[in-house]
Amino acid sequence: MWRDFADYILDETQNKNVKIIEVGVGKFDEIANILSSKENITLIKTDINPKDETIIKDDITNPNLKLYENTDIIYSIRPPSELQPYLVTLANKINCQLIIKPLTNEDLNTCNVKMKLKNFKKASFYILR
Repeated sequence: MWRDFADYILDETQNKNVKIIEVGVGKFDEIANILSSKENITLIKTDINPKDETIIKDDITNPNLKLYENTDIIYSIRPPSELQPYLVTLANKINCQLIIKPLTNEDLNTCNVKMKLKNFKKASFYILR
């Protein structure tokens, strides 16, 4: 399933040079590792509590907008429901695609903003363009 999720993001890039940001990396970096191995992708990982120096400290409730300039895709894996509206606000503010992979059977909390459920191979997630 995780490879399918990464493949969807790779398909979205169409091999163009893109900037992608993962918000709330935590300790799971399998997707980031796949994406960062591609030459056409500039990947930035953020978290409020970075586990190492490869992750930039940022608080999605008060994001450093400079960091997100010219971003093409923001994605977040299992973000807490209370942070999901902040992801939507940020994606709309910088005009980029947002992909949220919630916990299984979790409802989204996007404050009346409709995100489209996407099933791609064995992965399911929500997108906002």
